[in-house]
Amino acid sequence: MTSTYELALVLNGKLEDDARAEALEKVQNYITRFGGSVVNVDDWGKKRFAYDINKQKEGFYYFIKFQSEDNNCPNELEANVRIMESVVRYLVVKQ
Repeated sequence: MTSTYELALVLNGKLEDDARAEALEKVQNYITRFGGSVVNVDDWGKKRFAYDINKQKEGFYYFIKFQSEDNNCPNELEANVRIMESVVRYLVVKQ
């Protein structure tokens, strides 16, 4: 049975365009590597935080919808996204 998930991802607001694209590509590669398929990537652009996070005031928001038959895919994805330098915050939810 295929499950649909959504990854909310906030990247460092000081990243250049190419570094941001590279980080997003890396996350999408993680999803496919762990048995998922990317359905949609929603780019919300640069937004100001409600409070400072790691002495930063803004970040780039992305919402990535993906499907996976492997229930372990979100766990593996979180484990790899957690250690990425460019990621400020992340959250994976099952829809």
